[in-house]
Amino acid sequence: MKGRCTSPGKFPRRRCLGCLLSADHPGCRNRSGEKCIVKSIRGHWRLQNEADVLKRYQSETPFLRPLVDEICEPADPPSIVLRYLDSDVLTESNKKRLSRPEIKQVARCVLEALRVLHRDGMVHTDVKLDNIFVNHGQDGQRFSEVQLGDCGGVVSQQSSFAREGHVIGAGFTRSPEATFQLPWNTATDIWSFGTAMLSLLLGGGYHLFNPKVEGVDPEDDAYEFTVLKRIHKFFGPYPRSYSDFNDPGTMTIIDFINGQGPPAKPFARAGPREIPPADKEFILKIMKLDPRDRPTAEELLGDTWFTEESPDTRDPLPGEAGEAGQPEVKQHGEE
Repeated sequence: MKGRCTSPGKFPRRRCLGCLLSADHPGCRNRSGEKCIVKSIRGHWRLQNEADVLKRYQSETPFLRPLVDEICEPADPPSIVLRYLDSDVLTESNKKRLSRPEIKQVARCVLEALRVLHRDGMVHTDVKLDNIFVNHGQDGQRFSEVQLGDCGGVVSQQSSFAREGHVIGAGFTRSPEATFQLPWNTATDIWSFGTAMLSLLLGGGYHLFNPKVEGVDPEDDAYEFTVLKRIHKFFGPYPRSYSDFNDPGTMTIIDFINGQGPPAKPFARAGPREIPPADKEFILKIMKLDPRDRPTAEELLGDTWFTEESPDTRDPLPGEAGEAGQPEVKQHGEE
């Protein structure tokens, strides 16, 4: 771990300071009276970086939440104005699990945004459900628009930030290579995209790699280590190809986790009442522990998953509409 992890389970902490004013705030409207989002961060590079990234890419795709304006007066705190959208996918999924067509709509829009960034070797670094924004639809369409936002952490895969393996994203949506603090590239976004799609398919606010399931909180030293163990449980073992990164600390942790026994792989064994077969096949293509084995955004957009129309075989979640007396499925491989 390049001296940054002295024992399995101990990883450094990171904090980002910022202020986001929602459109419900009385000051968050433009001169035409339209809602907007004002983002302010004092003394951090992410704000200007988000503005620069959006100026460069928002004209190339409708699937990035765009910059609307920059506030010059007052100059402190530095502020940018972003387009307002009605909600985010995390909020919507927690209200009601998305249907398969809705999940595919979200997936396609996010991949289209990533394709534009990845084409230039730019990495989003924080793909997660609450960074995917939506406008509500009409006439039976749940979402009229889907856009990927929070581009403040977008960096080149050739940057020192990426080559030195700086910590990125949220703990349980972060790729294994980024959690190990190894060099990362656009493939880290693909892993995070996969975790987002997993959460949408499972529904109920369940996140497969969240240590909270095991009673481990983000403040605990064992948090990131528990994420790595859960990744191993569902999609392991960690491949020996990680030795190519030439990081002895990483291999020590991998050997320790792999040495606990063969992974249970409950996701691969999940039946159609938990995950429709076509969805499981799509996810298994993405969740490869070696980043070099993951498909690109371009390749995923060409996958037959987007055009197949097999039925949604998932059991209803508790409290959602379904057949009376429908048995509750065990929580996704948890004992």
